[in-house]
Amino acid sequence: MNRISMKQTALTHVHQALGAKMVPFAGFNMPVSYQGVNQEHQCVREAVGVFDVSHMGEFFVSGPNALALIQKISSNDAAAMSDGQAQYSCMPNENGGIVDDLIIYRFSLDHYMLVVNASNIEKDWAWINAHNTMGAILENRSDDFSLLAVQGPMAQAVVQKLTDTDLNEIKFYRFSTGRIAGQSDVIISNTGYTGSGGFELYCANRQVEAVWNALFEAGAEHGIQPIGLAARDTLRLEMGYCLYGNDIDDTTSPIQAGLGWITKFTKEFINSAAIAQEKEEGPKVKLCAFELLERGIPRHGYPIVKEDGTEIGRVTSGTMSPSLNKGIGLGYVEVPHNALDQTIYISIRQKQLPAKVVKLPFYKKA
Repeated sequence: MNRISMKQTALTHVHQALGAKMVPFAGFNMPVSYQGVNQEHQCVREAVGVFDVSHMGEFFVSGPNALALIQKISSNDAAAMSDGQAQYSCMPNENGGIVDDLIIYRFSLDHYMLVVNASNIEKDWAWINAHNTMGAILENRSDDFSLLAVQGPMAQAVVQKLTDTDLNEIKFYRFSTGRIAGQSDVIISNTGYTGSGGFELYCANRQVEAVWNALFEAGAEHGIQPIGLAARDTLRLEMGYCLYGNDIDDTTSPIQAGLGWITKFTKEFINSAAIAQEKEEGPKVKLCAFELLERGIPRHGYPIVKEDGTEIGRVTSGTMSPSLNKGIGLGYVEVPHNALDQTIYISIRQKQLPAKVVKLPFYKKA
């Protein structure tokens, strides 16, 4: 895809002026790094950073049958939500896989926002519409919204300077709508993807540059920095959060992916009977976390093997952890080789490096 045909966010010119390395991602021209991955990663862990993640998709579902549609397409129980609450969920397909993972925001009983992955916007939109047999009102407003993620231990102090909304009242997976930096109707959400706390700010494209500039002015004393997608990936991997297209996709089930906690069988949803049966019988492969016991970097697609070289799985995500200074990864492994503390081997350039199956998250706050 050439750069002319790629979508731009409302801040693309800002990233370019800052000297960001830009790359094609999910059809968008996105900043992958500014100062370097490790430095940006540590900035979020220790201070505060800002991500432009405006490539994400926003669908609005409303009307008297909004909840009925959401309950049908999503694995979690949206009926358990209250106003101002967000919920992590996934959309199972009819073949045991996952259409996408998403966050559902409830404004009221008949008004919701679904935030979906950028690479799946068109697919998800078609899927939800195809299953909207109850006549819920659907709006795809992905092109109208910009999204900034302000993350790190100093994020709340920075954002609080710019709003009268009491951020202490917005607990994890809660949200509110208020003014930020003089801009009205900004959705302020506590649904971070980094494990270091912070807020996501959804605003109109025309508002986002003013919000961005105000954040950097307010955060100067805390060493605020722009953060690219490469550090976003290392931060989420240290927490063990799944990335669609790597750790989950159209062929992986919620049970295999360790997402049983967002899969509620108190209601019926697409393919729920088959998923319930898989949970009861136990999956043949499971996503597990591992740390390398020797120096090396596990990469997506590397074989996971037994000591004798027999393949028992594949790496789905891997990196050299900037916080832990060791190779970490996720991968689907045949049961029972996924058991905690089990030694498995990652095949890297003709070498088999030992790794230990560990419990998530990799990174734990001091």
